[in-house]
Amino acid sequence: MASSLAPGQAEGTSSSATAGEEPQRTDIVDVDEDVDSAFEDGDNFSDTTSVSSSIYRGRMINGRKYSSLRDDYWGPSDEQQFETLNAGHVLYLVLDSNQPNPLFRSPVKSPLYVLDIGTGPGTWAIDVADQFPAATVYGVDLSPPPSTWVPPNCFLQVDDVLEEWTWREEFDLIHMRLMLGAFTDTEWASVYKKCFDHLRSGGYIEQIELDVRVMSDDGSLAPDSLLAGWGQTFLDCARRAGRPLDTQLTMKAKIEAAGFVDVQEHLYKCPIGAWPKDPLLKDAGRINLNHWSSGLEGWAMFLLTRWGAPEPWTADEARVYVARVRDELKKRRLHIWHYTRRVWGRKP
Repeated sequence: MASSLAPGQAEGTSSSATAGEEPQRTDIVDVDEDVDSAFEDGDNFSDTTSVSSSIYRGRMINGRKYSSLRDDYWGPSDEQQFETLNAGHVLYLVLDSNQPNPLFRSPVKSPLYVLDIGTGPGTWAIDVADQFPAATVYGVDLSPPPSTWVPPNCFLQVDDVLEEWTWREEFDLIHMRLMLGAFTDTEWASVYKKCFDHLRSGGYIEQIELDVRVMSDDGSLAPDSLLAGWGQTFLDCARRAGRPLDTQLTMKAKIEAAGFVDVQEHLYKCPIGAWPKDPLLKDAGRINLNHWSSGLEGWAMFLLTRWGAPEPWTADEARVYVARVRDELKKRRLHIWHYTRRVWGRKP
């Protein structure tokens, strides 16, 4: 079993912290002293399932659209959320731009069948289909994607992976990204088992998830700020909902428990804002700032209005909270970051 480290991460960083614990320190990311504000630069900012009209309409809750297939998943499925997910897609391409294949780290060279679970707007599935024209790529989600055109070898489908899988193919690669809070612990075990059963021998599972806690190395994030408390607020909401948001801390052990071997991981330190000196991290920070700015309301609204404390919040209370957090993101000299973890493993 191996583990790789992000640039600037020290050996010995713990990957087994529990939710609510402060992760062990990594090496400090150097700050670009010429950048005074996170917003300083202008550019900071199987068979196909048939889909009924009700699924296309979705459910409108507090001004956001959600899937009509399940009423327990926090993530919206509207244009603003797809914008957020696309920003996340570009963020991870930048962070892995020095890799042989920035789309995934699994050593899969010429896949024939690929599955993307939680495909969202389908961007990752479309990119993989473009890169491997001989492959058949399926992207599945609870809501229909916005894409009006996809490569001929890419099929975006609406389905619930908790139900029986109908794909006949044995996949070479199954990919998941930003699925935190999607399932209970029992449901996660079921999903990983289905992935294992539907991969060919030698095929890979790969998953990338972020840590919702925001941190800084230099004290620029005040301990009493809303951003400093953001992560724990939602870890607590998700715990009350029974669908934990600490997936990035637990997925490696659960993937191993499903039978995968040679499980490896890579820990990223993701800046929010263009404050790092390192050019790659500066670009990533600009993109991540947009990722957070567009995503805040969608990440917060469902959980706070269903599972907020000491009682569920109103939608207006959630919007005011999000606006105040967004204002904090604009503060000068804020050198903040969060962890993201990528895990991949092989079916024997």
